[in-house]
Amino acid sequence: MSSREADRITSAQQTLDTLYDISQLLNTQLDKESLATCVGLIESGVNPEALAAVIQELRRENAAIRAQSPVGGK
Repeated sequence: MSSREADRITSAQQTLDTLYDISQLLNTQLDKESLATCVGLIESGVNPEALAAVIQELRRENAAIRAQSPVGGK
C-alpha cells in the first residue's frame, strides 16, 4: 500500500469517526457500520432524504412488529 493510499484511508476513517460523533449527538441510533453504509449509498447517488425516509419507515415497522410480539418472545 502506498503512503498516498494509506493517507486516503486514514482520512476516510477520520471522516467516518467525525460523522459518527455528529450522528451520536443527533441521536440517530445508527452504529458505525450502518452509518458507513448510508454514506456509501449517498456517495453512489441515493437521495439522502429518500434514504432517511426509508430508515424511518423501517424503524416504524420494526416497532409495530415488536409491539405485536408476546412479551419475552414466546
